[in-house]
Amino acid sequence: MANIKSAKKRILVIEKKTARNKAIKSGVKTSIKKVETAIASGDKAAAQAALVSATSTIDRACSKGVYHKNNASRKVSRLASQVASM
Repeated sequence: MANIKSAKKRILVIEKKTARNKAIKSGVKTSIKKVETAIASGDKAAAQAALVSATSTIDRACSKGVYHKNNASRKVSRLASQVASM
């Protein structure tokens, strides 16, 4: 356990950031799963609507620094190609 005051503060700050990052990543995974279930059901309109929502969620996570821009771009690209190939 940390003895120095600044180290104790860093522990608290890191816990907050970790919780925030976890929540954002969970939201991204949920939105991706919604697109994939729409693709699996064969509903192209629902898949496109879910793709728009997922894209904005992924972009928001990228702007917050949770995902690297290339990682976010790859996720969006893969989802878009799956929806386009329906």
